[in-house]
Amino acid sequence: MPVCLIAEPIHPVATEKLEQGGVTVRAASSPRLETIANELTDVDAIIVRDALPAAAMDLAPRLAIIANHGTGTNAVDVAHAHRLGIPVAYTPTSNVRSVAEHTIMLMLAALRRVVPADEATRAADTRFRYDQPIHSVYEKTLAVIGFGHVGKLVIAMAREFGMRVRVFSPSADPDEVRAYGVEYHSTLASALDGVDVVTLHRPLRDDTRHTLNRENLALLPPSAVVINTSRGGLIDEQALAQALRDKRLFAAGLDVLDQEPMAPDSPLAGLDNVVFTPHMAGSSQEALLKTALQCADHVLNGLSGRRPSALVDPDVWQRRRFPYVSTF
Repeated sequence: MPVCLIAEPIHPVATEKLEQGGVTVRAASSPRLETIANELTDVDAIIVRDALPAAAMDLAPRLAIIANHGTGTNAVDVAHAHRLGIPVAYTPTSNVRSVAEHTIMLMLAALRRVVPADEATRAADTRFRYDQPIHSVYEKTLAVIGFGHVGKLVIAMAREFGMRVRVFSPSADPDEVRAYGVEYHSTLASALDGVDVVTLHRPLRDDTRHTLNRENLALLPPSAVVINTSRGGLIDEQALAQALRDKRLFAAGLDVLDQEPMAPDSPLAGLDNVVFTPHMAGSSQEALLKTALQCADHVLNGLSGRRPSALVDPDVWQRRRFPYVSTF
């Protein structure tokens, strides 16, 4: 029977489905990369939620399919996997609603100062509501940076709140953007200029790193809020921290950081105008179940010779290292 290693904990429904499909399932004894690499030597498939470097793949001569638990695959050395002929599957839609809901939640929490308000309530601070400004989202202008599955759903939710929406996405069709009833902006600078809220929904690549840098953050007014549920590297955290510290921005809501978990000396640590969550936007129980099931499907399909429904590069399937059909 083929073996699938589950590198980090996922919803148990995946284990059940894989075992019912005739696959032996093993959970990694530790999420440490060194442990995972050493446990890949006799594995045919892996489901991974975090990093999978080239060195780990090189220790897995039987590895035939990698299933990435989530949309972003930047932590997996996809290029090396493809050089080895290992298809990389992912789950581009399973947690979209969860991430979009989390984005709106962070937006509201930051504008309404929910975290310090909670602390004030617990401390019986009756002055908080008089001394601390909070803001509504109604008729505010939102810049959505990225026009993928999550960005589109965030747009729909934001419009239900009565927000005006701008979109910047170099890969988007301007007419499709306008069909959503929102403004298309051809440059990042024009999309950011004077907006009340900016939310990031882009993959992390060399050309998207520090999308929000010092120069672009300076385009935002002091009342603005920055939201990131995509990848931490999209923001220059030093520049963001300085702007928040100097009150050149009102607040930020961050589910992702450039270094996770957050380093004790992070420039953002200690700021009371930041709402943090620990990279959990896509981790509602409903989303975790859907994502786990999709990963299990990818593994079962990949090991039985059927092309998984969502491959980072479908062309790799034709030159995969094990083009046989398993009889398990």
